Amino acid sequence: MIDVLFEDNHIIIINKEAGELVQGDSTGDKTLVDKVKLYLKKKYKKPGEVFLGLVHRIDRPTSGIVICAKTSKALTRLNEQFKKRNVEKKYLAIVKNPFTIESRTLTNWIAKNPRINKSFVFKNQNSKTKKAILSFRIQKKIQNYTLLEIHLKTGRHHQIRVQLSNMGYPIVGDLKYGAKRSNPDASICLHSAELNFEHPVRKKLIQIKANPPTKHLWNAFLYDS
Repeated sequence: MIDVLFEDNHIIIINKEAGELVQGDSTGDKTLVDKVKLYLKKKYKKPGEVFLGLVHRIDRPTSGIVICAKTSKALTRLNEQFKKRNVEKKYLAIVKNPFTIESRTLTNWIAKNPRINKSFVFKNQNSKTKKAILSFRIQKKIQNYTLLEIHLKTGRHHQIRVQLSNMGYPIVGDLKYGAKRSNPDASICLHSAELNFEHPVRKKLIQIKANPPTKHLWNAFLYDS
């Protein structure tokens, strides 16, 4: 089963479950791309191989919006939008420790260590670092937890996770970046909640929103009456 948020002849947009692998890796686990291809094959009764271009990825323990292209033309044009940073990206994150800062823009130099699949913040720029920029504002506080709305300006490896951890506010469940406890399903409380971009063919603004999971602390913040 996949949660389809939008589909036409050119693109298909999914609300990915936390823990779901977007693209194949060394684990050999079934991927979201595999599932979407099967969905399209069955829905349109396609006899041969289904074309599906992955436009962008989100981390396996993260939930939320993933865009795939159904044609090579749409894939090329969407890739260009992401490359030029013309796509508005909004995330939601639940962090441990109550925030005292209402809003801020974070700019850091970060670098990925591929051997351990982890990124680190550096004080100064060097040959291996890339500039990472995001802004955040507080949405809600509950006891020792804070819900943040995050606008991602760049798309670096584990960017939100490492930048918030560097401030002393690890995302709930994110053991890799300083959380004390994992979530029962190995997810982290980070969700790709909204994307705004130009349709690659129709040239109209597309605004896609995806509801966060209905479990863990998300219930307390977003679904509590």
